Amino acid sequence: MLNAKLLKLPVAAHQHNHEHHQIVVGVRGEADLSVDGTGAHLDTWKACLVPTEARHDYWGDAQNHVMVINVDPVTPALSSPAHADYERMMRVFEEPRSLQMDSRLQGLVQFAAGEFDRWPDNYALHQNLATSILYCMAERIIDRQSCVVNRHTLSPQAVRHYILKNLHRKITVRDLAGVACLSVSRFHEIFREVTGVTPHQFLLHTRLEQAIHLLASTRLSVSEISYRTGFSSQSALTNALRKHHDTTPTRLRAQQYVA
Repeated sequence: MLNAKLLKLPVAAHQHNHEHHQIVVGVRGEADLSVDGTGAHLDTWKACLVPTEARHDYWGDAQNHVMVINVDPVTPALSSPAHADYERMMRVFEEPRSLQMDSRLQGLVQFAAGEFDRWPDNYALHQNLATSILYCMAERIIDRQSCVVNRHTLSPQAVRHYILKNLHRKITVRDLAGVACLSVSRFHEIFREVTGVTPHQFLLHTRLEQAIHLLASTRLSVSEISYRTGFSSQSALTNALRKHHDTTPTRLRAQQYVA
């Protein structure tokens, strides 16, 4: 399915294309890659994905070393168990792109490069490490593509669903921003525009709604309900109900029994 190797790009610019997808990852030094007119500067934190047949120029400094991963573009037979995974990974080669690697991915690339140097003839090892790098890159790229869509379609219902699913534990605004694939500051700004309340207010109101529901429909203790709805204590729940609904757990249950 793929093969991988370490090599040094020439100092003078070269141009070519090939009938396979390719990933070029900086390992040492610096290099430049231009794919169909789109340039990418490769250092040890940058990778470039080159689709099949894309014409690209490449050159590097005297110290450069890159990892090149060649990916067979022929899709496995539909009956193959690998088909679904392969199709998912191939989505990242729909167009030329560069990827700024995070520290974990950069560490994986450097580890793999070290193993390539240590075991230059162990092609099975090279292939397995290269496959891991491809999977990790594909997951990051696909995740970021999803974030671009969600950035413009903030769904309070999706945020509420996340809160309800994690109601018993501590939930931060950063957690909620992650659901929408936004920075904390941007999420706070957009969420208030869409809902009219801050994320913290929305979180508190959702917790209180569920607490009121449990108080009215179950015989669970107030302490248990406070735990299940994410309040730090029974008194924290009581104080929140008194402040925001002008009632208490005892009053709510008394009203339910009268009804």
